[in-house]
Amino acid sequence: IALYGLGTETKKALLSLEGGYDIIGLLDSFQEEGELYGKEILPLSQVLKRGTKLIIVVARPGSCKAIAKKIGDICREHKVALMDIRGKDLLEKKLVTYDFSGIPGGTKEELCKKIAQADIVSFDLFDTLIMRDVLSSADIIELTDAVLKEKGVHIEDFVSRRLEVEKRLAKYGAPALEELYRDIVGKSRETDSISVSVQELAATEWEIDYKSILARQAMCDIFAYSVRQGKPVYIVTDSYYRQEQIERILEKCHLTGYTGLLISCEYHTGKTQKLFKRFKEITGECRCLHIGDDLTADIEMAAKAGMDTYHIFSGEELLDAVGNMGMGPYMDSLPERLKIGMFAARLFNDPFQFESEDRRIALPDAYDIGYLICAPMITDFVFWFREQVQRYGFRNIWFSARDGYLLQKLYRMLEPDADTVYFLTSRVAAIRACVMNDSDIAYVDSMKFGGTLEENLKVRFGLEIRTEKADERKDDGQAVVNPEEAKQQEENKSSGLLTYKESILEHAAVERQRYRTYINNLNMQEGDIAFFDFVAKGTTQMYVQRIVSHEGKALEHRLKGFYFLQLEPDFMKDKGLDIEPFYKAEETEASGIYEYYYVLETILTAPHPCVCGFDDAGKPVYDKDTRREKDIRCFRRAQEGIQDYFHRYLELLPSRYGNVRSQSKKLDEVFLGLIANLKIEDDDFMSLVVEDSFFNRMTGMAELIS
Repeated sequence: IALYGLGTETKKALLSLEGGYDIIGLLDSFQEEGELYGKEILPLSQVLKRGTKLIIVVARPGSCKAIAKKIGDICREHKVALMDIRGKDLLEKKLVTYDFSGIPGGTKEELCKKIAQADIVSFDLFDTLIMRDVLSSADIIELTDAVLKEKGVHIEDFVSRRLEVEKRLAKYGAPALEELYRDIVGKSRETDSISVSVQELAATEWEIDYKSILARQAMCDIFAYSVRQGKPVYIVTDSYYRQEQIERILEKCHLTGYTGLLISCEYHTGKTQKLFKRFKEITGECRCLHIGDDLTADIEMAAKAGMDTYHIFSGEELLDAVGNMGMGPYMDSLPERLKIGMFAARLFNDPFQFESEDRRIALPDAYDIGYLICAPMITDFVFWFREQVQRYGFRNIWFSARDGYLLQKLYRMLEPDADTVYFLTSRVAAIRACVMNDSDIAYVDSMKFGGTLEENLKVRFGLEIRTEKADERKDDGQAVVNPEEAKQQEENKSSGLLTYKESILEHAAVERQRYRTYINNLNMQEGDIAFFDFVAKGTTQMYVQRIVSHEGKALEHRLKGFYFLQLEPDFMKDKGLDIEPFYKAEETEASGIYEYYYVLETILTAPHPCVCGFDDAGKPVYDKDTRREKDIRCFRRAQEGIQDYFHRYLELLPSRYGNVRSQSKKLDEVFLGLIANLKIEDDDFMSLVVEDSFFNRMTGMAELIS
């Protein structure tokens, strides 16, 4: 066998294994030669050549996961077992699940009982009381590298060197952050262009990390409960941050009333070394309870110091316990890991998810549906849309109503100086204004309406069939079919909407002039128009194109459509439309996007009713809104979640990634697909109705995601 790891725990492992096993050497992520504890340090290739059958990883659980990801495939290929020092099979692939039925987790009530029995309570800090909006702490280092590069500071192999020096110096004590950077800088002067001081380097990482930190609210409540019980409460943490920095974190997360802080770098020793001994020297012979997430540093080492312990799952551990919910294959890039980190930081912020009988993971509110389920895909789309606008140099950017309501807000967050238009339109408004001949009417009629011909005529063209005299129908303002035409065609309805073509075309001429008045008031700039639509065939774009051009003259403005998804692209090929979709036809074949885009569409809509036309002054005329007030409140809550996610993503992701479209559609689809697998506890969301008045269809949300 071989042991992976060069820490002091490896020395203990060698003593316990000696005599029973043929230990050929040691492995490490950052060192491939030398000797330690009387054993040769070898590269992985040599370990495999020497016939190794088992590699034992001597590291904390979080590190074991990273090591398994790094060498797991190679071990499988060479049929080498990979286990941690506790006997866990690191090559075992966890099944994707959506509940915690097989995980032995605790409840708040159980923890409060243990606190009541203790004289003194101590808490771990990172991943217990607080957590980060990233998948792992190593991502903070990669974010730091990106920000340093933006500042013109290029340190070769920065991420691996930063991790290596922390690991190496931790063998001899508990270094502060400045000490880590002093070591890096001392060995980098000859090869790297470092134009900033050690203090500035350390401050850059600190600021990035501080920005990513958020409270684990349920654990902070437990902390406050312990203080209210009159218990002396301590925080014992392994950290390279100084006391004033830890105090800033505690202030940010509203953690007050503690008795004392024990920080490894201030005491020059960590939890796996002598920090708990120092803690016991301070507290004396009392019954102490330590609460933390790390099985080695918090649970094993505190127990060795004679303390009671209580294990809290970190967000990363909970995600891992459910097989990463299918996200495992999509953790390669930093933007992807940031998305997953933000997901875990919200869904698994509360470690007490073991209290319900079925232990099913739940989405309690429409806000969570927006933040966790919809926002990642919408975020990628907005980045893509911005990329297309810049690529083609558009000055006119139109977000068509109503799907463009939220998208315009997000785009403005991304490009605050962009001049964009929330373009009032709908299929109905565009059709009513722009049908010009029999072919147009036949095209509209080809889109099957789920109702009578009379209902079709009223919904799509705003016309009613009446036989009263003209002077008897002026009071209600409703446009009607010419009475004489209605009487003549009463027996000839087999031709569908074409039966009433004269009235349709007459009404369209009036609507067209009104629509042009609205568009003329937009003060368009020269050049073509980037036209957003969410999911559509292109009908609205086709008819709006006629309005922005002058009849009989060359086009002044041409619309280029940028859609999330284009429906029936083959059917629209001969319509002369220029459309570029985010999801291309070949991508949708292996995608579940068709199953759930209605969910996105329902959430993205505007709070105002559908635009059905314009008045003579070019002011919009809205249709009657059939949605209930609670429906509007519900989807606006989901939109708040999407906006908060988008703002947070922009805040955390360095701008050097801003112009690069993250290739994570598959990951986005995993997030979106969770809506069918997680328990939705928001009854208002489940009672939403997906309406499509143009086709006279209504579908319940519960039916869509069942």
